[in-house]
Amino acid sequence: MKPAAVVQVPLRWVDLDAQGHVNNALIADYLQEARVRFLLEGENAALLGNGTLVVGHQVEYRAPVEFRNDPVEVRLWVGDVGASRFTIGYQVVQGEVVAAQARTVLCIFDFATGRPRRMTPQERGWFAARSSELAPLRPLGRWRPGPAAYTAPLTVRWTDLDSYGHVNNVRFFDFVAEARVQMSGDADPAGNRMSAAVEAGYLWMVVRQDVDYLAQLDHRLEPYQTRVAVVEIGRTSMTLVAEVTDPLAGTVHARARTVLVCGDRAGRPIPVPEELRHGLETWPAEPAGRG
Repeated sequence: MKPAAVVQVPLRWVDLDAQGHVNNALIADYLQEARVRFLLEGENAALLGNGTLVVGHQVEYRAPVEFRNDPVEVRLWVGDVGASRFTIGYQVVQGEVVAAQARTVLCIFDFATGRPRRMTPQERGWFAARSSELAPLRPLGRWRPGPAAYTAPLTVRWTDLDSYGHVNNVRFFDFVAEARVQMSGDADPAGNRMSAAVEAGYLWMVVRQDVDYLAQLDHRLEPYQTRVAVVEIGRTSMTLVAEVTDPLAGTVHARARTVLVCGDRAGRPIPVPEELRHGLETWPAEPAGRG
């Protein structure tokens, strides 16, 4: 199936994390770069200025992205097109290797009314003319942190904001990662990613991450919170759920589900250490209904 667009996204040295490859959160940034360019070069470019909000991401990580002078290639497809929503599918390719595949659901939003708006026939027609069927990614289920969830404070930085004046969708990947690393470090000091390869001989690899955006997040001086809990611990992997919340208003701004695999220094899966397994069972998740 021919993509609707192919976008070259240059890499930056600062995109690398402590494990020496591009951080999983930066993959969402590459998707955004490709998506924005696709829209800006088409007849629906005005939608970016009027309000196009990300409703949710599904990202499946298949291989690490290494730093190179050559850009990565993001292949983009248009999926389902509704009255006010549309879906974008992607492949992130380095060389001949598909490093990630992803889906993004977006909504046309009217900031003046504070509500989604229907696309005009011309807007919808432009997307529909480029639409094709996208194979679904495996569902991760619906979960939420339980009452005993791990809680980490979250301070929004001014640079986290986008042109709409609220926190950019990509930054939520960072927020969830910060809380997850804090939790694993408290459960087992050797589990901290910064020291894992040297001291413990293992590291964590993100293989899937889904984020649902439920409410806009604004800049303020008072901290928010990220709550994290364990959905499941397998032999070599674990699934976590996290929520970015406002402890003052009780609002849930986003919910993320993350699947991680425990690996050795060469990236081969190995059993989850018992110390970490016992520590993380302290913060159980619970099933969530719709909404």
